[in-house]
Amino acid sequence: MKRLTVLGSTGSVGEQSLAVAEAFPDRYRVVALAAGRNVARLAEQIRRFRPEIVSVADATGADALRAALGASDVAIEVGGAGLEAVAVHDAELVVAALVGAVGLRPTLAAIRAGRDVALANKEVMVMAGALVLREVRAHGGSLLPVDSEHSAIFQALAGEPRANAKRLILTASGGPFRTWSADRIARASVEQALRHPNWEMGPKITIDSATLMNKGLEVIEARWLFDMPPECIDVVVHPQSIIHSLVEFVDSSVLAQLGLPDMRVPIAVALAWPERLPLDLPRLDLAALGQLDFEPPDRKRFPCLDLAYAALAADEAAPAVLNAANEVAVAAFLAGEIGFERIAALNTEVLEAHVAGSRGSRLTDLEDVMEADAWARLHARERLSGDRAKSLRT
Repeated sequence: MKRLTVLGSTGSVGEQSLAVAEAFPDRYRVVALAAGRNVARLAEQIRRFRPEIVSVADATGADALRAALGASDVAIEVGGAGLEAVAVHDAELVVAALVGAVGLRPTLAAIRAGRDVALANKEVMVMAGALVLREVRAHGGSLLPVDSEHSAIFQALAGEPRANAKRLILTASGGPFRTWSADRIARASVEQALRHPNWEMGPKITIDSATLMNKGLEVIEARWLFDMPPECIDVVVHPQSIIHSLVEFVDSSVLAQLGLPDMRVPIAVALAWPERLPLDLPRLDLAALGQLDFEPPDRKRFPCLDLAYAALAADEAAPAVLNAANEVAVAAFLAGEIGFERIAALNTEVLEAHVAGSRGSRLTDLEDVMEADAWARLHARERLSGDRAKSLRT
């Protein structure tokens, strides 16, 4: 029986990972859970799975959890140290499903402890891809991608020498604004941006899908996960989200992984690899679909995609800078503080300031990554403060 840890257990991917594990009780034992502030949901998960250790964001949450559980022998940890304690707990596989930069330290801790990691927290590779891969090689664990696109590439490459791969093709749904004009996109509300046409995801990743930043982050992640130069990674818009990504080989043949848009499939692939789990899911009926459509991404309406390539062309710190600026921008948009079009503009301004100032080159350790992240967040917030001051003056 495989001992399983889930970082981000109350989020969308975390919940679905637990659902997959629960469907195969003879194969998986959930031993550790890390959540943030959703104490009520975590308490339910503890009752269902009876883990040995859990973590919450702060002491207030820990007190509330103890009160909710009553008599319980589960160990409750707190904060960043708590996340790392859960990450290194005795388990064979750690599902890294935290959202954003907060996932980097615990994921690295799991890697350094020799754990296999099912990676759904793309920001880990975006912020520190080169550093993460060096740690994986040093400590002998495996990285198993959970994002549907990277899982598709992983499956298409199975058994193939990496030298045979010529090009990676990431598919994108196009998000909720694929057919909207630039003017209409600029006026989009939070509610409209959160209406993804195909996937059920958390708010941050859904906004990233609406800007195509999510696809840009996936390009960065693919560059490191599959050791592929950025110029050999392409993006194509595929509105039906049936083909999850493709690999072109040196003989010009192309392999694709297809399936209905359901995150339980790539999660199950990561949990069971190299085996497959018999999931009780609807079957893909190509005849009923009738056709599959493809189109190039519109880089003028969705400039965030090109920002990812620009970050990869700059230095090792630039993707971390872009990711941090984007987290600040998306949070501000979700809070109603800025308009939708300001997300891409703020990301551009912060990345350009980093490049102009030659902020960094090679990431030698975690502190280099966090320094780049902190600089970008401060710079982004200062620009937002400037926006507010300018608005008050006018």
